[in-house]
Amino acid sequence: MRRILAPIFASVLLLSACGGGGGDSTEDTASGTSVDTKFGSVEVPADPQKVVALGWGDAETALALGVQPVGASDWVEFGGKGVGPWAEDLYDEDPEIIATMEPDYEAIAALEPDLILDTNSSGEQERYDRLSEIAPTVGVPEGGDNYLTTMDQQVDLVSQALGKPDDGQKLLDDLDGKYEAARKAHPEFDGKSVTVAAKTADGWGAYVEESGRVQVMKQLGFKQSETIAAQKAEGFSVPISEEKLSDLDADLLLVFPIYIEDSEVTDDAGFKRIPAVEDGHDLVLTNDEDDIRKAFSLNSILSAGYTAEKLPDLIADKVK
Repeated sequence: MRRILAPIFASVLLLSACGGGGGDSTEDTASGTSVDTKFGSVEVPADPQKVVALGWGDAETALALGVQPVGASDWVEFGGKGVGPWAEDLYDEDPEIIATMEPDYEAIAALEPDLILDTNSSGEQERYDRLSEIAPTVGVPEGGDNYLTTMDQQVDLVSQALGKPDDGQKLLDDLDGKYEAARKAHPEFDGKSVTVAAKTADGWGAYVEESGRVQVMKQLGFKQSETIAAQKAEGFSVPISEEKLSDLDADLLLVFPIYIEDSEVTDDAGFKRIPAVEDGHDLVLTNDEDDIRKAFSLNSILSAGYTAEKLPDLIADKVK
């Protein structure tokens, strides 16, 4: 089963528009590889040695394929090496941490990269043009604007650019196996409705079915809330007013506080009145679950494996 796992919220606001598999997107050339992206074919040198990974999840994807980026962006603010605990040991030397939405192009150029990965980003032409002046840049695929590159597309693009397409496919197959094991261990998840929501300083919203976090839940056997599915989305989320928080109700309600205190969710009177909350069928991913919260948010090929292994135990007693 293929996934659509896109990054959601984390470094951007909930109510802004900030998701499987890609086919063969490359061909071998005498000089290396030609990778097809939204911006056309990109000629990548054979066996790139100095890689800068800027897109959401690109660094962990490269690490999973045995390549240690010399520069990388830390989208969900892990600190340190900019990756989760499931990936830290894959670095021999710490990478240069590059800013996310407004990268320091001079700092990138100083690293003298022979390849830049930006497969899961805003997809803006100006960003791509500036990066490609520094080194060959593998940007977003068609339809990947606004951080909507799927995990399969990301793994396909990165593995092809690094000359390791078979290794990339194995990573995807292994992740499929983890989700299959989770479904078999928890048949009670099958067919249950789920709402995955977040609250920011700007208010509440629920993720649409195409978003990464809902797709993770579908991999575990859940289905999207019909109430949310029927509403008009803004980008990858459906805005929910305080007066209509009951629209978040489902067999399971998962909530992410984003850049607010956890108590702004857990102490919210309207939130407490949602039937799923009253019946104990909710999970607020607070600071106490920081690793799983960040793994869920990043949705790299490595962090998704961590999510597939850890999340079922957190929600098992919430589903009846």
